[in-house]
Amino acid sequence: MGEPYIRPRKGSIEKPLRIAVLISGSGSGLLALLNHQQSNKSPHSTKLIISDNENAGGLRHGEDFAIPAVAIPLPDFADKSQQRKIHENLIHDMLIDSNIELVVLSGYMRILTSTFVSKWKGRLINIHPSLLPKYPGAHAHRDALADGAKITGCTVHLVDEGVDTGEIIAQEEVEILNGDTIEKLQERVKKIEHELYPKILDIFCSQNV
Repeated sequence: MGEPYIRPRKGSIEKPLRIAVLISGSGSGLLALLNHQQSNKSPHSTKLIISDNENAGGLRHGEDFAIPAVAIPLPDFADKSQQRKIHENLIHDMLIDSNIELVVLSGYMRILTSTFVSKWKGRLINIHPSLLPKYPGAHAHRDALADGAKITGCTVHLVDEGVDTGEIIAQEEVEILNGDTIEKLQERVKKIEHELYPKILDIFCSQNV
């Protein structure tokens, strides 16, 4: 769909890929990634944290790990199309100014436009809380439970111009238990996400995928 994927250079322990992590909330996935990078020799290094939410708790991880962390909220424009364009341009400019080589979405709740995606396609990666192509979108756990599914999980994928339709890199299953609520299921899937995402980023940044 749309432009081809253009992958980043091969990262190494000696010269890790410079990554930016985009968040919207508490940044639990970001924290798992930062702890992984600090505890392991890794082919990637977080150099920038961006949130669309000024009150995102995850921004504090920047101070804790001495990484620039900035909020770029939506500008105040009545024209929603113009608002999205300006917002994404601000993010893009900061990524370029920070020499970012890979953009990692971790609980980032905004759908990116095809214009932004086309600039980063192949260097824009996401984790989604379902076994795609099942249950795309913002309510994956609700949809899985409503469907009576017995298995769900998470998917690491490249971002393309669609919604959760990009090339799948890795998946891991999570059993849905009797009596599961959205909150219970979300917590179990999050634990798997926090283990899978850093590990797959290691592989992807080494270009062994």
